[in-house]
Amino acid sequence: MKLYDCQMAPNPRRARIFIAEKGLGIPNVEVSIIDGANLKPEYLAINPWGTLPALQLEDGTVIAEAPCIFRYLETLHPEPNLLGRDAIETARIGAWERFAEMNGMGAIGEFFRNQFEPLADRALPGYAGVKTLPALVERGRQRAAWFYQQLEGRLAEVEYLAGDRYSAADITALCAVDFGKAVGLGIPEGCAQVARWHGLVSARPATQV
Repeated sequence: MKLYDCQMAPNPRRARIFIAEKGLGIPNVEVSIIDGANLKPEYLAINPWGTLPALQLEDGTVIAEAPCIFRYLETLHPEPNLLGRDAIETARIGAWERFAEMNGMGAIGEFFRNQFEPLADRALPGYAGVKTLPALVERGRQRAAWFYQQLEGRLAEVEYLAGDRYSAADITALCAVDFGKAVGLGIPEGCAQVARWHGLVSARPATQV
């Protein structure tokens, strides 16, 4: 197996952390999104969606999208469990993981992409020809503020995002928050519970990949 990766991007980092938490040694192939390498014929032959990460198996099968990579690897390597031990926990982890992706990464990505000149013709992941919209910068900021508010309320009730143990939901939320910090939308003042949780999950060795 090999993981098509981009060190600076939050979505591939999700896969790297998940792989590290499982204790798996999967080699990485760097594909630069900033340089547009993900839109070159060489990479599109691997993943025609042009998105990262993508996991290529020994037989050439390619699994795109971080949550699908999670599911594939957890099926093969069920411990440590990161996706749920019963139906309720699996649903809860899935809900918060999806929330973090759509309302955290989505909001911060909207804020970032629509003001980052190298992506002026790539407002959406995976393909070119879609122009950025400056008005979406402020919308992304507002969406991110709501995301942090929701995290703060949730983490006032539980230690980790999906309950009393670390899970894939924490991986995705951490990648969203760290992405926000990198582009100017870090944890707001007053979000003490988010800061507490962030320190806890950031201390895990797997987050250093």
